Amino acid sequence: MGASTSLFGLWGLILVIFGVLAYAVAPGASAYVLLHIGLGLLLLILYFTTSRESLTTVLGERSAKYGMNAIVYSLAVIAVVLVVNWLAARHNVRWDLTAQNVYSLSTQSTGVLSKLEEPVEVHAFVEAGIDPLVQDLLGSYQYAGNDFTFHMVDPIKERDLTARFKITELPTLHIQHKDQTATVTGVITEETVTNGLLQATRTVKKLVCFLEGHGEPDLDDREANGAAHLQDALRNENYETRKVSLLSVEAVPEDCTILVVVGTERPFFDNELSAIEQSLKGGRAALFMVPPKRGAQLVELLVPWGVDISDSVVVDQVVRLFQGPALGLQILASTYGTHEITSEFRERTVFPLVRSVHAGAATKPGLHAVELVTSSASAWAESDMAGVFERGEASLSEGDIKGPVPLAVAVTANHKEMGPEVGITGEGETKLVVVGDADFANNQFLLQLFNRDFVLNTLNWLGGQEEMIAIRPRALRASSSQLTPDETRRVFFLSVLVIPELLLFLGLTVWWRRSNQ
Repeated sequence: MGASTSLFGLWGLILVIFGVLAYAVAPGASAYVLLHIGLGLLLLILYFTTSRESLTTVLGERSAKYGMNAIVYSLAVIAVVLVVNWLAARHNVRWDLTAQNVYSLSTQSTGVLSKLEEPVEVHAFVEAGIDPLVQDLLGSYQYAGNDFTFHMVDPIKERDLTARFKITELPTLHIQHKDQTATVTGVITEETVTNGLLQATRTVKKLVCFLEGHGEPDLDDREANGAAHLQDALRNENYETRKVSLLSVEAVPEDCTILVVVGTERPFFDNELSAIEQSLKGGRAALFMVPPKRGAQLVELLVPWGVDISDSVVVDQVVRLFQGPALGLQILASTYGTHEITSEFRERTVFPLVRSVHAGAATKPGLHAVELVTSSASAWAESDMAGVFERGEASLSEGDIKGPVPLAVAVTANHKEMGPEVGITGEGETKLVVVGDADFANNQFLLQLFNRDFVLNTLNWLGGQEEMIAIRPRALRASSSQLTPDETRRVFFLSVLVIPELLLFLGLTVWWRRSNQ
């Protein structure tokens, strides 16, 4: 009976200690705390009332000293764990060890946060004020930006805020920056949050005008060959878009910040070409997309601006499994020139049908041209167009351009240095980008690989918003398991308290039995 009651005393001590630890870490009269402290005190009372005379003898034994040492060491380990967690809670540091940085914000998001001049406050209206996914995402923004704060709001308990911000659906983010606001509803992702930040922090919207009337991709068309995805992406970047026809007007509208011109099979009228040329001479920015066999008039228009567009189509030899080498017209590119558009850009882009575009401004004063994208070394620009499109064959021969082949060129034109040679007077600057493909920006290919980032970086550079040049949030995120507060509490009790406690009980019981045999 004496040995058993001594073991009961150790069990009671362990139960009381773990009950106190649970209360200290998670305050509240939970069943775990009450059960442990209550049962532990009963066992201690039982021990002291039945083994008072043997207590001194037991404590003096060597086996008891070893047992107490084990208890002290266990408590010391638990204390270290608690101190480490206490420090971690007050000094938040994150490390993202994934290969693709899937738990980190994109460079665009961090760039927007770094440019904040005034604090941004976000109220997240979610059901019952609890949404672990939204809270974790907004916590990443708060960690990356000192001027970003957020509050999780229960719309039922805080009806005044719900009414003031006119919240009608959940989840909804209300973003406040000075006197400007933005609202994000529906699925809350990094992309939608960053777009909301852009809307709340940008005071001026720039206008991107798309030339129409010749069969260009339609901004409202959501089929494969349409351009609705590009329009959506631009609006998310806080741009306005407009379709412009030059058939009945003499000039590009004054409020157009960027003019987008796509080469088609239908020719341009002389007054349209004149309006485009005068827009460039007036310092307006433009993006030209000139695919193979189209836009011959644009080829001639761009020669004085230091851009040489060859009459070719770029092909590449691809090796297909069990088929061997084959010709490929979809060019994958991963080599980029040194330019603001492609600064630190190392991602792959795809150009479905592209011709070579060279920088030919080396000898022209006032022009600075950079070849933005080049193909692989195995590709070449095939001049025998009939062989490719009619017979489906091509081979590198004399007159072709050997790879790597440039696919896009960015030009900066200094008006003062160019002088009257091209009919420009006064000072100013013209920016233009020429790409030898048009399909890379349509609905089918814009969201493939990193085409969207390349297109939007190009337009941001043309629009004078270099700070917006970045890699944007990916739609694909790493899989993760989000736990409710109750589930988190259960996991904590099981891993930090229950399992160590059971191991300690088992170890002491085994030790006690062996020492009393």
